[in-house]
Amino acid sequence: MGQLSNLVEVKEGVAPQSLNHFQRLRAVKITGTLAPGYSIDEALKAFDAAAKLTLGASAQTGLDGQSLEFRSSGSEIYLVFVLSLFFIYLVLSAQFESFTAPLVIMLSVPLSVTGALFALWLTGGTLNIYSQVGLITLVGLITKHGILIVEFANQLRAQGQDMLSAVVDASALRLRPILLTTGAMVLGALPLAYASGAGAEPRTQIGWVIVGGMSFGTLLTLFVVPVAYSLLARRAHIEAHGVEVNAPAVVEGPAR
Repeated sequence: MGQLSNLVEVKEGVAPQSLNHFQRLRAVKITGTLAPGYSIDEALKAFDAAAKLTLGASAQTGLDGQSLEFRSSGSEIYLVFVLSLFFIYLVLSAQFESFTAPLVIMLSVPLSVTGALFALWLTGGTLNIYSQVGLITLVGLITKHGILIVEFANQLRAQGQDMLSAVVDASALRLRPILLTTGAMVLGALPLAYASGAGAEPRTQIGWVIVGGMSFGTLLTLFVVPVAYSLLARRAHIEAHGVEVNAPAVVEGPAR
């Protein structure tokens, strides 16, 4: 038998229960919440500036959780947005058998995006991952208005109407379906826009994008799409059907 003090020395102290590692390196995890009126992008920029001033040159920083998703998806969302526009253009080109009609239809996209960004600005929102998802959703919704006007105008031109009267009649006859579609989408998105409680931030961002984009985009689409159709559509053919409409005129007069 021997005394334990002959073998070990006992000292009391404080140590962490576990050692955190990030990317196989010893790490210290810093968590926090956003102050009112600030976005994730602003908080990450402030964190990077503070880390650059405080930490040494050998220290490394990394992101995890929602911050990592924001940084990784922030650059990818623009590529997804461009690809969605290109895909919709290809589908419309195949449907209308034309490269001009899809351009007329997709003129409503920048108009609706302007309305969505204006709604975000009025409500104090930011261009984050949730609002960007709402913008991609908005592209598919707003193009339906242009499809209604262009498709019906093509049908009227196939029946022999001239360009101007076909566009006017198509816009007048498709007005009610367009307004009903817009009303349904706006009323359906209002509960999202006015959501409250836990997890309400992503829902409000998507809701205001749809409400502002559909309202403002529809208002301008009713004026811009008919004008663009009358300027860009070819007068010699009905692009959707490939039917000649400019037949030689027949002049009636006394026989000679």
